[in-house]
Order: sequence, then C-alpha cells, then structure tokens
Amino acid sequence: MMKRILLIICLLLILSLAACAPAPSPADEPYEDFIVVGFSQVGAESDWRNANTKSMQEALSEENGYRLIIDDAQQKQERQITAIRNFIHQGVDYIVLAPTTEKGWDTVLAEAKAAGIPVILVDRMIEISDDSLFNCWVGSDFLNEGRTAVRWMDQHFGDKPLRIVHLQGNIGSSAQIGRTAGLNEGLSSHPDWTLVYRESGDFTQAKGQELVEALLADGMQFDLIFSENDNMAYGAIDALKNAGLTPGKDVTIISFDASHTALEMVMNGEISFDVECNPLHGPRVEALIQRLEAGAKPPKLTYVEEGSFDTETITQSIMDSRGY
Repeated sequence: MMKRILLIICLLLILSLAACAPAPSPADEPYEDFIVVGFSQVGAESDWRNANTKSMQEALSEENGYRLIIDDAQQKQERQITAIRNFIHQGVDYIVLAPTTEKGWDTVLAEAKAAGIPVILVDRMIEISDDSLFNCWVGSDFLNEGRTAVRWMDQHFGDKPLRIVHLQGNIGSSAQIGRTAGLNEGLSSHPDWTLVYRESGDFTQAKGQELVEALLADGMQFDLIFSENDNMAYGAIDALKNAGLTPGKDVTIISFDASHTALEMVMNGEISFDVECNPLHGPRVEALIQRLEAGAKPPKLTYVEEGSFDTETITQSIMDSRGY
C-alpha cells in the first residue's frame, strides 16, 4: 500500500512539473533553423483572399526555410490586434499584416517595434502617425484601379446618362477607399452620371446578391453596377438573372480582382470590365524578408503591376497563363 501511495505522489509531482514548464516558442526545436513568420490575414471572404493566403503558404513554406503561423481575423480588427500581440509573445522573426482597415494600428505596431520584430504590410495600407512602425508594404494602387474603371466607363458611355449602383467593399479598407475615390472623381466630372445607390457588400457574394435583390424588389432602375470586387459581382449577377435580366446587356457590370472565374464571365459577356488586383504576394513578401535578412533596406512601398480586361482584350491564352 505504501509503495502505491509513493508511486501516486511521484506521478503527481511529474505532472505538476510538466504543467509548469514553459510552452515551446517558435524558435524551439524543430524550428530553430527556420525563419518564423506570423501572418495576420483579414479572413477568407473572397476568392481573392483565398488565393492570397495560398500564395503566402507556398512561398513561406518549410521547404523554403520558413515556419508560417497564420491567424484568420474573420474581418475583425480586434482579432488582428490580438494576433499581433500573440506573435510578439511567441517571439516570431517577422510579422506580416493584411490590415482590415487603415486606422487603429499605432499602439500594437509600436509594441512590435519595441520587441524588435519587423512588420511587413501586404495588400492594404494603414494610416499611422509614425511610418517607422512598419518596415515595408507591398500591394495594389487602389485609386488607380478605380480610375481605370472610370476611364473604361468614359470610353464606352461618355456623357450619356448613366444610373449607377455602387457596391462598396469593407468600409475603411484601402481597397474600398481607393476604388470609391476613383468612382467619385468620375461622378464629379460627368454630370449626367447619377449615383442611385451606394452600400457596402462586405466583399462577399451573399451580401452582393442580397443588396441587388432588394433594389430590384423596390423597382429601382439602374444601368450599371460598380462592384468593388468579383465576389459581390457574382452575387449581383445571380440577382439579375433571378429577375429575368441579362448581365452585360440589360445592366453593365464593372468589377475588380480579375480572378479566373470572373474572367470567364468577361469572356461570355456577363461582366463588362474587370480591373486586375493581383493577390500573389507570397513571393514578393519572401523577397522582402530575404533582403531584411541580408541587412539590406527594402523599398518602403512596392506597387504590383496590374492590367484590366473586357471582352475585346481577354483571350484564352491570357486565361491559361494566370495563376489565380
């Protein structure tokens, strides 16, 4: 009986010591020879976002010498702030942030800077009082994307009366701010263009369909839908079809992202014009990390080269050559 009691006491002591042992950090085995990267991703709300995540996973793989820790923020800034603090606590080598919105990052990025962890921004930009709180950024010129869409509208409609439905992305995100600003410039320079409706569809197909269905049920008349991403455009197209309308003929569709599915819709005429927003930032981020590892200073801002497509410019060879 005494031996059994002593055995139980020993087991309890072992379990107690195990519970008190510190949790392994990313630098511990088996990752001590890896570059550890914490990636706070906006979410998985669109085809673009999923392609962006996949690109990061492929570029920052263990085969390439990285351990990538991804946190899905589900489009909530507070979740991103928590994730960044967790990355700091874990002692990652780099933090990569795809910010939900532009404002509200000063405090947590100051914490990352104090911990000596470089921060790389991808896709969207942020608005902060001290730009030394991040090392570099890579992404798209969203204002230019909006202006590109307006130029196409001007070429095809000129000063003809045009009733426009505007489906915005997440309010406060760089993509929404830039693309909206581009459209606003077009509205101010074309008095006969009328904005009949503007609302956020959260970059999701379901919300895009819901908004357009409601407009059609209310009997609203419109000529063009300016959708700030492809997934909202898919929802708008479904709503139009369900109402017996033909996308691309009864209603012109302008979209952004130029994902593979959307370009198929450009080829068949459902989407009239699609402005590219390239999501394949993984190799670009990996190149920035390698420059930082070598002690070099990368450019503060890196803009991605992008194109645009309509039925006159899209070809099967272009479709076959694209990575998303």
